[in-house]
Amino acid sequence: MRLKRGRPDLGRYADRFDVPAAAPAGAAGGDALSVTFLGVATLLLDDGESAILTDGFFSRPSLPTVALRRLSPDLARIDASLARAGIERLDAVLPVHTHYDHAQDSAVVAERTGAVLVGGTSAANIGRGHGLPEERLRVAAPGEPMTYGAFTLTLVESHHCPPDRMPGTIDEPLVPPAKAAAYRCGEAWSILVEHTSGRTALLQGSAGYLPGALSGRRADVAYLGAGQLGVQSQEYVRTYWAETVRAVGARRVVLTHWDDFFRPLDRPLRALPYAVDDLDVTVRVLADLARADGVSLHFPTVWRREDPWSGLG
Repeated sequence: MRLKRGRPDLGRYADRFDVPAAAPAGAAGGDALSVTFLGVATLLLDDGESAILTDGFFSRPSLPTVALRRLSPDLARIDASLARAGIERLDAVLPVHTHYDHAQDSAVVAERTGAVLVGGTSAANIGRGHGLPEERLRVAAPGEPMTYGAFTLTLVESHHCPPDRMPGTIDEPLVPPAKAAAYRCGEAWSILVEHTSGRTALLQGSAGYLPGALSGRRADVAYLGAGQLGVQSQEYVRTYWAETVRAVGARRVVLTHWDDFFRPLDRPLRALPYAVDDLDVTVRVLADLARADGVSLHFPTVWRREDPWSGLG
């Protein structure tokens, strides 16, 4: 069987890069809350006073670097990304799991922004490897709400999308430089967010699920990880949708983890190549599911402050 060459053309989905823009900075109440997509599964949620960040992966080393070298956070890229996104202070940094393309930079970002690094024991060991003090590490109890500023966060156990090429946990402090394989998956999370304005979201960083885990939970918006979804069976995709979007009753879905993370953020985003994933298949199947459920399906625009709750009533 011949591999399909090239990569999906994002221009084909230009009409889906239409998440409503956020209100100008300084807006009052819930209107102040925005979400900014920063590549892969990195999302900044900010209301002007409180802010949280998933992952914080900005180094984005090249494929040859990942394959042949030990990895260290790229401090110049991290600082440039934080500055461009306007991030000075964060209440919490939350890796959705601890593969390098999610958690490699999380401890550095937490250190630079005064944040607490929140996750499982694997995330805590990344923090320890970077010298974060214990009071800046929080090992979450699954299903137990935590409050950071205006945000209530609940981490619910989940699974990584198959195949998990780096399974297992990180059981001792991970000190960089380290091979990509050292960043084992660790604990995978579905992150439920509730803001004091009443706005709610599900942040699903990986296209995996734990059957029934989100039953009885509610979120108006779902940021849905799509990486490797295009090479799964249609039955898997339909079940993934049911266990995430349908389970929480989301009315708007925004896709993440579709971009080529071997390419730096200061260059235009492009889709992962067909050799790794098939975004065209993903969009086709999810669009049918969204249409059947009366859910709107979107892509986020990198660096842009957006309001995914706008127009939901």
